[in-house]
Amino acid sequence: MSLLHLQDITVGYQKPILARVTFQVKKGEVLGLSGSNGCGKSTLLKALSGEARIFSGIVTKLPELKISLQKQHPPRLADFPLSAHEYLTLMAADKAMLPPRLELLRHKRVDSLSGGQFQLLSIFACLASPSQLVLLDEPTNNLDPAGVSLLLEMLKNRRPEQGVILISHDHDFVHAATTRQIDLTTLHCSDL
Repeated sequence: MSLLHLQDITVGYQKPILARVTFQVKKGEVLGLSGSNGCGKSTLLKALSGEARIFSGIVTKLPELKISLQKQHPPRLADFPLSAHEYLTLMAADKAMLPPRLELLRHKRVDSLSGGQFQLLSIFACLASPSQLVLLDEPTNNLDPAGVSLLLEMLKNRRPEQGVILISHDHDFVHAATTRQIDLTTLHCSDL
């Protein structure tokens, strides 16, 4: 069963950036989106989460589909006295599957975590949330090789009915993490 089906959608902000996008995401699938820099990959994810404009086309979602978006640079407030445990609670994440590497951070303040630690915590929060569809924009940002391995493990161990769409410039990671890939380069609206 499809969580999401896009038929010839065009997305952007003040004007279209990406056009004629057609694909579907099924339960349990991890779809990788690739393409040249600036072709509209992140804009597509933002449009699916309501942060960018859908100009035309048909978007069909599973009724009451819950979506989580992990941005390329997840926002984090400086000097905010929130522990990693409290952050996961705020994000409605099921902490039962918290990997040992993140368990060690449970009582640390979020504003004291390194970029890679916060990246992994934020991705875990999305994957462990009630969302049926998780959108990951450049999830390997700030991650060392051990962090990338943990990310692959978290994707493998997510709920089987959850779908994921991810963007990454790390081709090895995309091939290891996804069940299918789509290149969006030719759909960029350079002349519109």
